[in-house]
Amino acid sequence: MKKSLFLLFVFVSLFAGDRFVRDDVKEIVTDNFSHLMWQDNSDAKSIKMSWDDSVKYCHNLTLGGYDDWRLANFNELFALADRSKNAPAISMVFINIMLGDYWTSTTFADDTSKAWAVLFYNGDDFLMDKTKSLYVRCVRDTN
Repeated sequence: MKKSLFLLFVFVSLFAGDRFVRDDVKEIVTDNFSHLMWQDNSDAKSIKMSWDDSVKYCHNLTLGGYDDWRLANFNELFALADRSKNAPAISMVFINIMLGDYWTSTTFADDTSKAWAVLFYNGDDFLMDKTKSLYVRCVRDTN
């Protein structure tokens, strides 16, 4: 039993620290668990725009040699938040982060003038009017 627990500990330890890998040259962070690549350039902490403009921005983004970026959906961005900590509620591998609200691509089904957002101060989620200016963090699939 002790040997099994030790092996489990070793396995978890080997892979737990490798979830996020930052490429400083490309200004991206790869999530090895979700197989998503995240924008982490200075725009991710400085640009605020409406939901429509955020969707267009990500669609037109070329970063790290990739041009297939998109605005993350709710599940992707919400899973990126680390609600076990505050200010910021995200892995410290990300260096371009604001404690503010970030858009998701997910529109609220009951009112299409609103979309879901994630607050990286504490990882909370909420609805915002699409005309509001929020931060943007684009994502792409690595597969």
